[in-house]
Amino acid sequence: MYAAFSPANASRTTAQADEQLIQEGRELFLVGCSFCHGQNGEGVRSDNGQLGPSLVGVGAASVDFQVGTGRMPMQQPGQQAAVKKKAYTDEETEALAAYVASLGPGPAIPEESEYTLDGLSEDERREAVVNGGQLFLTNCSACHNFEGSGGAMPQGKVALPLRDSTEKHIYEAMITGPQQMPVFADSVLGPEDKASIIAFLESTKENPDYGGFEMGGLGPVSEGMFAWLVGIGSLVGFAYWIAAHSARSKRQETSA
Repeated sequence: MYAAFSPANASRTTAQADEQLIQEGRELFLVGCSFCHGQNGEGVRSDNGQLGPSLVGVGAASVDFQVGTGRMPMQQPGQQAAVKKKAYTDEETEALAAYVASLGPGPAIPEESEYTLDGLSEDERREAVVNGGQLFLTNCSACHNFEGSGGAMPQGKVALPLRDSTEKHIYEAMITGPQQMPVFADSVLGPEDKASIIAFLESTKENPDYGGFEMGGLGPVSEGMFAWLVGIGSLVGFAYWIAAHSARSKRQETSA
């Protein structure tokens, strides 16, 4: 009798909990999100264009990323949502994600096992980090720099540094493609490849500082600019100073 009735009861209890979570998320959504995204997440168009895009099909992962990093709700429309202090607690973010996920199928919030290399041996982990570095240089460094320090983008946008991002948020960004970032589907980068890229980024945080000016880790462009303006400029100034203070011979006029 227990085997016959217990699964049904457990399933009913889980469904009720999910429904309650979705209802809590809808209440939060109507207060804080519906002005831009519509009362049913259908999106809102203003006179000057679309104010808030439709959220149907964006999935729970997109909400967890945007709200969990403070990008949403936006303080004001702009070229790019800025990272700021979170406006919602983790429990409220979970409820919002559950409600938006109920609007249409989309990427789910990843499990920890998807974006970490737990369970691998030391040699396997080292191989994954090397592979992740190669994948990052091929697919990500054009915007985020070769070590994830970020960089400028067209139309006033910017690729933010990745050193302060959590592993989960990096994975969610790859599967949802926030703002100008493309979506890296599993057919392009498999889950193991995404985890390897994240492991490579985590390894860059542990790189020792050998001294000198890091120049923000922005690579040869900033270093070359510094060399030209400061290095060669200082040498030219020093050479001019030597020439200005050296003894000069004067031609003396002789009487006829």
